[in-house]
Amino acid sequence: MNGHSNGDMNGAGDIITQNQQRGWWTIGLINSRYRYLTAETFGFKINANGTSLKKKQIWTLEPASGNANDSMIYLRSHLDKYLAVDSFGNVTCESEEKEPGSKFHISVSDDNSGRWALRNVERGYFLGSSSDKLTCTAKVPGDAELWHVHLAARPQVNLRSIGRKRFAHLSESLDEIHVDANVPWGEDTLFTLEFRADEGGKYALHTCNNKYLSAGGKLQEQCTSTCLFSAEYHAGALALRDGSGAYLAPIGSKAVLKTRSTAVTRDELFSLEDSLPQAAFVAALNEKYVSVKQGVDVTANQDEISSHETFQLEFDWATRRWYIRTMQDRYWTLETGGGIQASGDNKYLEWQGDGAVAFRANNGKYLMTKRSGHLYANADAIDDNCKYYFYLINRPILVLKCEQGFVGPKGVRLECNKANYETIQVIRGPKGAVYFKGQNGKYWHADSESVSCDADSPQGFHLELREPTRLAIRAAQGGHYLAAAKNGNFRLAGPDLSTATHWEY
Repeated sequence: MNGHSNGDMNGAGDIITQNQQRGWWTIGLINSRYRYLTAETFGFKINANGTSLKKKQIWTLEPASGNANDSMIYLRSHLDKYLAVDSFGNVTCESEEKEPGSKFHISVSDDNSGRWALRNVERGYFLGSSSDKLTCTAKVPGDAELWHVHLAARPQVNLRSIGRKRFAHLSESLDEIHVDANVPWGEDTLFTLEFRADEGGKYALHTCNNKYLSAGGKLQEQCTSTCLFSAEYHAGALALRDGSGAYLAPIGSKAVLKTRSTAVTRDELFSLEDSLPQAAFVAALNEKYVSVKQGVDVTANQDEISSHETFQLEFDWATRRWYIRTMQDRYWTLETGGGIQASGDNKYLEWQGDGAVAFRANNGKYLMTKRSGHLYANADAIDDNCKYYFYLINRPILVLKCEQGFVGPKGVRLECNKANYETIQVIRGPKGAVYFKGQNGKYWHADSESVSCDADSPQGFHLELREPTRLAIRAAQGGHYLAAAKNGNFRLAGPDLSTATHWEY
């Protein structure tokens, strides 16, 4: 599910996160036999016999009109062909153009399962599947015409209320979610929308402190039935319904997220926004955090991380450079004398292989830390004064994905071809190192053969941002990168970036 993030700009050469238009969702559709709607690569054949959500099972849901009150949509396959019903009732997926028979209307079943019925607007019948064949002949949706929806976009998102025009964040008491943040800043605005295939295709909202939102508004350690919600599509926005038919919404002066109303208004609607990377940097020279606490000057002079030491990294695809934004909505800028202020300029990030990054400014010089802590772009070559240890602040919990699938456990070994993901706890270590901890409470250990999650003591890794949504992972000792294989195994490969998998995170 995609939407332009708060930090995006539109137009030529702007900062983008490769999002699609707002209201376009990427989904999988699962029938009553728990098989996915599939578009085969050859012959434009379609069936409903996919066993997991891979490329062939991913569909783009496009709004059919700008009318906020209707739920008319088109479904486009991974081959850019539209699902349609012809005049004989045959279901096809061969045309690159939208036709009258391509338009469907979404309604949600009354049985509280959260399943969708898709009525073909032209024919008036509902889309269903008998064995693996697709049909569109039912006047009333039965079990064969009801579909679970598996959201296929990045599961870690910022949650924005359509009605309040504010973002959700973890409350200061760490036991509720409040929807009153102007901008999604820091780790407490990151949420993981977990698809629970084994619990009726429902969703759980997982917070950065490893808890689950219950319908009553309190966070729980364990995911129980009160933490499960159905996902509904309402003219491009998301509504989440609990088991009693009430919808999540921000309630009261604190905008506490909980269920109350059984009707959907703007208050019950949300958009899921891409969570842009936010980082903190520690100067190697004095081991202080880079900060804008003192005003516009960017200075390495703080011992702790607050919002003043957290910076959003925004990628410009045209130049392949990064813009660095402060919480005050300003960008790091190169001043005439070489000083760095938070006032719109872009930087190259050059990864140093030891958990540190160097910044090259528009004048071709590298940023360096002065003894005063001030940053200046006046170094011709990289030395220790030019190094800044990198921490990805807004991913205390990580979900990793590659072409084969998600990273998850098979026993104590980890594989990277899973249909469902496991959340990974990220613990900050010294000098840019991080440790990965599994849901079993054990640490990751990687070698040239495999990656396992059974260690009592942590192994250090370094994260290197390579694109807005992809990173490379390098072992702190030895400097070898994690690489995925087609069979789902992944391991430490070589020290050269060409051996590394760029993990979607």
